[in-house]
Amino acid sequence: MESGRRITEAPGIGAVAAREMQALGITTLADMIRFSPRAYDDRREERTVRMATMDDPSIACRITVLRHSDFPTRSGRTLKVTAEDDDGTHLEILCFNRYFLKQQLSLGSEWYIHGKIQRVRGIYQISAFELKRTREEIGLGRILPVYPLSGKLTEKMMRTAAAYALRELSPIEDELPERMYGELGLMRHRDAYRAIHFPSTMDEAGRALRTLSFTELFMMELSVLREKGTPPAKTRSVPSSRERQLLSSLPFRLTDDQLRAAEEIREDLDSSVPMNRLLQGDVGSGKTLVAWLSALHEIDKGGQVAFMAPTELLARQHADGAAELLGKTGIRIAFITGSVKGESRRLLLESLRNGTTDLVIGTHALFSEDVSFRNLRYAIIDEQHRFGVQQREALMRKGPGCGILSMSATPIPRSLALTLYAGYSVSTLRTMPQGRIPVKTYLVRDDNRENMYRSVGVEFSRGHQAYFVYPRIDDEGESDLRDVTGMFSFLQKEYPGIPSALIHSKLADEEKMKILRDFRDKKLSYLVATSVVEVGIDIPDATCMVIEHAERFGLAALHQLRGRVGRSTLPSYCFLVYGKNLTEEAKARLSVMKETTDGFLIAEKDLEIRGPGDIAGDRQSGFLHLKFASLTGDLDLIELARGEAERVIKEDIGLLKAENAVLRRALAEGGRTTAKAERRI
Repeated sequence: MESGRRITEAPGIGAVAAREMQALGITTLADMIRFSPRAYDDRREERTVRMATMDDPSIACRITVLRHSDFPTRSGRTLKVTAEDDDGTHLEILCFNRYFLKQQLSLGSEWYIHGKIQRVRGIYQISAFELKRTREEIGLGRILPVYPLSGKLTEKMMRTAAAYALRELSPIEDELPERMYGELGLMRHRDAYRAIHFPSTMDEAGRALRTLSFTELFMMELSVLREKGTPPAKTRSVPSSRERQLLSSLPFRLTDDQLRAAEEIREDLDSSVPMNRLLQGDVGSGKTLVAWLSALHEIDKGGQVAFMAPTELLARQHADGAAELLGKTGIRIAFITGSVKGESRRLLLESLRNGTTDLVIGTHALFSEDVSFRNLRYAIIDEQHRFGVQQREALMRKGPGCGILSMSATPIPRSLALTLYAGYSVSTLRTMPQGRIPVKTYLVRDDNRENMYRSVGVEFSRGHQAYFVYPRIDDEGESDLRDVTGMFSFLQKEYPGIPSALIHSKLADEEKMKILRDFRDKKLSYLVATSVVEVGIDIPDATCMVIEHAERFGLAALHQLRGRVGRSTLPSYCFLVYGKNLTEEAKARLSVMKETTDGFLIAEKDLEIRGPGDIAGDRQSGFLHLKFASLTGDLDLIELARGEAERVIKEDIGLLKAENAVLRRALAEGGRTTAKAERRI
């Protein structure tokens, strides 16, 4: 296609319409061809007035004008035209704000009409309609595309532009290797682009959409896999001495998923190609322990390891955990954040440069120019979606050839993992540690909380602990919202004599850490908090999570907060308190939380509810602007596209074979659709 030919070439598309089309992403004729209809209007069969039903009130037939009249409305007099179809059935056409039609619809004139009718007091009426002189103009005998519109654009403008673009940019070349059309049952692309806009049958429209969706996904997968390169041959790796020492000291056995992930990471670390692996797992599935095992493996080989967390609070908790768990193995651990200054910082930086520190745990401070390593071989990034691509690359530059393990406690929908993270190797932890009991979740109306408070009180009597989470620190003038400051006072009266603390983002990190240590040591029975407790807090005796104004939290945040309880063999409970006037999306989120504790299923539901937007983080921008494919509805095509892309890469990574020349050209042009005319530009 000639990508440079402007949409204003199309009949009826002037400057104003062009601006409206630009809002839809259409600036060229090629864009118009790649713009997918949202639905179809099937007018293949003539439907007279009597053929309309409650389920399908549409008509498309010839009518003859019988008489004119009018009736009063708020805006003045409204024209009413009485007509009859070829069956002799009368129809009243109500021409709101269209009195000018009286001149055109002369008595005895014949027209073709399309629209949806209703029956009022035994009389057929229609107020939203399309009138044309001929069958061809009204589209009888055809399936017409229905496009998303913007501003003053009309379906007629869009259909005319699509037909013109298809004619002018013909011939459209095939975009895939010859074998794929037969093996995968795909349409030729010249036929697919025609059929997506003007199909002969609905089945043909479906086949066209499948072909174009597959092509889009396949090009994406192929591009990412080529960038990733050919995976190195796997070599059998065995746990190092410190790994075995840690495993033997644990009072439990790792899950099969943890053992498998640890082995996959170990093999990557021992490979000649730097690792780029994503470790994803549900809350409480044991990702951090797998990460520490892999760190010991690299340290035993003489390398240094950096562990990066998005907040100082989380980094401090990881540092405390590492010191307790790994200190006995004899490795040297350091902690660095922006608040580490003066002589302490100087000595720490010197130890990194001379290699006397094996493992450093920190925040964004690890990116600082003054931080350098003697032999950084491995970087572990916790909550990876909170870091930008450039930040991760800055850390990698501190250790050429450094392997990267990105960890995510927010399970990634499989469709996103197969597309957005196609360049990663992925390890997944689905199995929970032995003895864990799924958290019971209850939905609580805002005005029906007494039973909830009593249930939490019972847990206190058993020596268990609880969290109360609110969306804001103080009221800020919105008296209908409960906040941590006000509710802390309320809960102290509700549970007199029960030790508690208030924790939120405005507290100093040292104070937050002291509160969390006191909570872990059972000096406190409950915390009143904001979402600062969302990640990284592991308190086995915490059995109750109360989330107020739950409708204001996203699914991922709700699931993470719920994951703070149920971290032992004790039965645990989550109470989601919601207010009035819920949106449909909020109802859907709360329903999902009530129905399942499976983080992977929740991630899929979140994708269905919200779309891929913020779920994928910073790599989302500009990467998943799919025109035909759907990440929620095309998982089978995504898997098929991934498999075909892997096959091509395995057989011909350079795309040098004659059969892959079309792919080489398409990727050189940015993976867009190709045609003879476009390649001449």
